[in-house]
Amino acid sequence: ARALVVPQDVLVAVPVEVSDPADLTDDTSLIDSGYVDSTGMLSVILFLEDEYGFHIEDQETTPENLETISRIAAFVAMKQSLTTG
Repeated sequence: ARALVVPQDVLVAVPVEVSDPADLTDDTSLIDSGYVDSTGMLSVILFLEDEYGFHIEDQETTPENLETISRIAAFVAMKQSLTTG
């Protein structure tokens, strides 16, 4: 399991077509912007579980945790602190 999430990891998880990388910031809504659909979000969740070595509960799959790259990074950090702390 990796120790730290970086925003680019999220882009690796989902085959997102980004015509201009500057358009996708850490605070861009991945869903509202159309970068990720429900299937894509499942891919993100599976990637995070595999890459960082923790399980994401159904009740954790909320926009508050997974809507933007910065929220995903904060969520991963929180999950890691629970599993290692």
